[in-house]
Amino acid sequence: MTSIDTTAPKLRRRRRSYSHAARVGGAIFISLLFLFPVFWMVLTSFKSQVDIFTTPPKLFFDATWATYIEYFTRADIPDRLLNTVIVATGAGILSIVVGTLSGYALARIRLRGAATFGVLILMSRGVPPIALAVPMFLVARNMGLTDKHITLIFAYCTFLIPYVMWLMRSFFVSLPKELEESAMIDGCSRFGAFFKIIVPISMPGILSTLIFSIILAWEELLFALVLTSRDAVTIPVAIAGIAGDTETGANWAALTAVGTVTVIPVVIFALLVQKWLIQGLADGATKG
Repeated sequence: MTSIDTTAPKLRRRRRSYSHAARVGGAIFISLLFLFPVFWMVLTSFKSQVDIFTTPPKLFFDATWATYIEYFTRADIPDRLLNTVIVATGAGILSIVVGTLSGYALARIRLRGAATFGVLILMSRGVPPIALAVPMFLVARNMGLTDKHITLIFAYCTFLIPYVMWLMRSFFVSLPKELEESAMIDGCSRFGAFFKIIVPISMPGILSTLIFSIILAWEELLFALVLTSRDAVTIPVAIAGIAGDTETGANWAALTAVGTVTVIPVVIFALLVQKWLIQGLADGATKG
């Protein structure tokens, strides 16, 4: 009677378990590597100036809210945060509307020169932002629109719309054309089929693209620095001002405190919409 060799299956299972453990360990290590600067920023924001420059750095110290209280009662940080919310949300919504329609047109409608037009829009992403910021400032000054929310919103759309358009175009290309054709046979127009059939199906992709667009607008500095001076100043400009607000060096307590408050709304927003974000990323991965 022949015996069954069970060594090979055990070895395979052991190798799979080791491989799984290695992947999990690597993912944890990379996550900790990326999260450590955020952790250190939050930790430093509660330190006094003496504790910040202590060598070696302290992990245990007497926490203080002094920096938060000082800058949120004196430096107009809440107003800067409100400006950032207005501009980032406005630019994100406007970009998603224009970019989604443009992406659908490039994916579905046969237009002469559509490929060339799409390549030119994609190439615009390679233009240095400073090359656009100065002409925008001159135009806004001549029109009396400097230091306005609407100016920043339109400025942000210059780099958000190409981003949205190409993401949504790839999403629409993956959808079968029969969906619109069936709706149009039933009496829908092209726009009717788009809004009644394609938009609901594409909502996870639209929402995930909107989330990334708002985050990109939230952290933008150059356009806000050039086009604003007082009323529409955003939080990245305020942080840059704090960095250069002292002759003795960077005020790390203030920088980390304001930086922490800047990150918190983005984290909360991402947690609230993580369901649609993950679904949109998964749909993009499977349909691309």
